[in-house]
Amino acid sequence: MNDFSKELVSFVRDQYGTKGAIPLHAPCFDGKEKEYLLDVIDSTFVSTVGECVTRFETKVAEYTGAKYAVAVVNGTSALHVALIVAGVQSNDEVITQSLTFVATCNAIRYCGAEPVFVDVDRCTLGMSPDSLESFLGCYAEIRDDGLCWNKKTGRVIKACVPMHNLGHPVKLVELKKICHKYNIQLVEDSAESLGSFYNGTHTGRSGLLSIVSFNGNKIITTGGGGMVITDNKEIYEKVRHLTTTAKIDHPWLYMHDELGFNYRLPNLNAALGCAQMEQLPNYVKRKRALAQRYSDWFSNKEYSFIHEPENSKSNYWINSFLTNNRSERDQLLKYTNNNKVMTRPSWTPMHTLDMFKNNQKYNLKNTEWLEDRLICIPSSVI
Repeated sequence: MNDFSKELVSFVRDQYGTKGAIPLHAPCFDGKEKEYLLDVIDSTFVSTVGECVTRFETKVAEYTGAKYAVAVVNGTSALHVALIVAGVQSNDEVITQSLTFVATCNAIRYCGAEPVFVDVDRCTLGMSPDSLESFLGCYAEIRDDGLCWNKKTGRVIKACVPMHNLGHPVKLVELKKICHKYNIQLVEDSAESLGSFYNGTHTGRSGLLSIVSFNGNKIITTGGGGMVITDNKEIYEKVRHLTTTAKIDHPWLYMHDELGFNYRLPNLNAALGCAQMEQLPNYVKRKRALAQRYSDWFSNKEYSFIHEPENSKSNYWINSFLTNNRSERDQLLKYTNNNKVMTRPSWTPMHTLDMFKNNQKYNLKNTEWLEDRLICIPSSVI
C-alpha cells in the first residue's frame, strides 16, 4: 500500500511537472479569454444581455448537435428549470441515481418533488437500466390517466434523471426505451460530460432536454454557468422565457405572465465560455491522452483504472480507479492529500444524506460497492 501510494504521487507529479500542490481539476485559460472579457467590458453589456451570450449558446448547440441551447447561471438552475419544463410538479417523483452530486437531487426538491434512488452500473458509474426496469416492474403502473404511478408511495413518477458520472456516458438507448415504456420524461444530467459521446452522438441528446455545467472545475468553464439543450423548439422557448423572469416582450413595460427565474447567464461569463469553446476539442484530446497515460500506468498495478464504457467516447473529466475496500481507499486518500496531491472519493451517495435518507431506494449494492472503492485523481488539462 505504501509503495503504491508513493508511486502514484510520483507519477502524478511527473505528469504535472511540479513539486507543489496539485488540484483535482483546475481551469485552463490559454485562449482568447482576456481579449473577449475586455471586449465585453468595453461594450458595457456585462449582464444578461450581450452578444457573447448568444454566441456561446450557438457554439454549444453546434458542438453537441442540439438545435437549441439556453445559457443560465449554473448547472443546478439549468436542471431546476429543465425539470419544470418537463412537467415535474410538487409531490411528483423523479427517479435518479444515488451516486451523483447533490445538485441533481437539490434541483428535484426545488420543484417540490421527491427523488427516488435506483442503482448504477459499475462499468458506467451511471444509472443502471436493469435497476431502473426492475424497480418500475415492482412499483410502477400506468393508470387510466396515462401517468406512471408509484404503487408504494401513491405519487406520480414524472421524470428520470440519469447522470453521466465523471464524464462517462450511461446506457442511453436502454434507459430511453424504459422511460418511453412507462411514460416518463428522460432528462439527462450531462453536467460533467461536455465532450462525451455515446454511439457517436453527444450526451444530452436522448431525452426531452438536458443540462450542462460550466463550473470552475469542469472541462471548460465560465466561472459559474450552465446550459439547457434541446431539439424541441417549444421546450426551448419555454426555458428561455422562464429563465428570463417570464418577462413579456414590450418596448418599455415590465410585464410577466407567470412565476419565472432570474437565471440567465451574464455576458461576462459568456465571454469566457466563447473562448473556452474554441479550445474544447483540444482539451478533450489532451484529457484523453492523460487518461491513456494513467491507463498504461495502472495496467501492471494492483488497482483497476476506470475506462470509458462500451460504445462511448468519454471526455475523462475526472480520472479514477478502484481500490479493494474502504480501508485501502481511505489510506490512499490520506497519503495522497497529505502529500499535496488532491484525490477524492466518489460522491457521497444521496440516500445516506440526512435530507434524502427517508426517500425510496432500490437495491443500491453497486452504489455502495463503488463508494467503498473509488478514488478520483488529478485530471486537469495538461
